[in-house]
Amino acid sequence: TPFSNYIIRVEYRFTGEQCAGGPGWAFRNSGIMVHGQTPESMTKDQDFPVSIEVQLLGGKGEGERTTANLCTPGTHVVMDGKLVKRHCTNSTSKTYHGDQWVTVEVEVRGSKLIRHKVNGETVMEYTEPQLDDADADAKKLIKDGVVLLTGGSISLQSESHPVEFRKVELMRLED
Repeated sequence: TPFSNYIIRVEYRFTGEQCAGGPGWAFRNSGIMVHGQTPESMTKDQDFPVSIEVQLLGGKGEGERTTANLCTPGTHVVMDGKLVKRHCTNSTSKTYHGDQWVTVEVEVRGSKLIRHKVNGETVMEYTEPQLDDADADAKKLIKDGVVLLTGGSISLQSESHPVEFRKVELMRLED
């Protein structure tokens, strides 16, 4: 069943050391994938599901590194009235160093609105999530020319660094 209108809230933290050989970009990197393609529609060698990713990042001990960012494997969104085609966009969150628990909430209203919150504070909003017709994996999912995403699967991601989820809560919303 595709999910369309809901709030997903997770409490997460990064622990331990990144696994040997993990790429630098994957350090303290996890995510909540929403409006995702079905698992059975993925190919064996596909890097990521076509989805809207709420990227969860942990601090590196110094410097700034926002969390609840937006990454768009095979997708685009509209932000401030403009189509955003870059792969990742940083949120306005603060940096969370160490192994502290962080609460991230994502409000999803079909294609009308996706809102990211960190510890209760809104850090990003956008609309019109859509398939990227130039992406090989996304192109296979376009039916009758419709690219707008109104729903999909939900998944949690771990790149190569241990991440713990203490709570995962899902509340369906009325259409």
